[in-house]
Amino acid sequence: MGLAKKKREAGEPAELELAIEGIGSPGAETEAEQTDESPVDRLAFERDLWARGLTAVAGIDEVGRGCLFGDVVAAAVVLPPGLVLDEINDSKQLSEKKRERLYDVIAAEAVAWAVARVDAETIDRINIRQASRLAMKLAVESLPIRPEHLLVDAETVGLDIEQTAIIKGDARSQSIGAASILAKVTRDRLCRDVWEALYPGYGLAANKGYATKEHRDGLLRMGPTPLHRKTFLSGILAEQQQLF
Repeated sequence: MGLAKKKREAGEPAELELAIEGIGSPGAETEAEQTDESPVDRLAFERDLWARGLTAVAGIDEVGRGCLFGDVVAAAVVLPPGLVLDEINDSKQLSEKKRERLYDVIAAEAVAWAVARVDAETIDRINIRQASRLAMKLAVESLPIRPEHLLVDAETVGLDIEQTAIIKGDARSQSIGAASILAKVTRDRLCRDVWEALYPGYGLAANKGYATKEHRDGLLRMGPTPLHRKTFLSGILAEQQQLF
């Protein structure tokens, strides 16, 4: 079976169990977490919206929230109604090789997609949650079309667009999973191809900015770079002061 196959789903739209929170923006909803072990239907949310006549459904996700270094990156992607991408999943559950391959498939098949970044200075100034939400908002605003509904991974986006926040959405919605892959591949490429060359000694190509031993040791030896998130480093910098 190929990576992408276009087909219309047969049968009635799946029912959604939604707890309306009404936070963040008009139309925002929060979906209850699944507890059973049945196979995940990653088109359940999209199929319900398509059945309502909404064809421009955007999946939204971010990566890099827990990193010590670099931008938080978000992606927004609108896939064609009826498109099935069988291998889409939470980007963290996929190998780097598979993510790279799926990135190309998603970019080719999408009706529209966009990626946005918020830098470490802004993260320190407004906090990581608000920076993540800002990156998501910028990604949606960068789309060449206006979405009719947003499917967001466990978050709300500050836009006047109907939206659904889905717990573990990157593993449960094809659209959010696709956004997760676009965002992660973009950020991983920055770590490997740009930031590692600018700031050697921290292991950024391998650790992607997360707090591995190699990264912490680099911070203790050399201190933070301009792209480190200072608000994330208090414990490590205190250890550095004790050593020197």
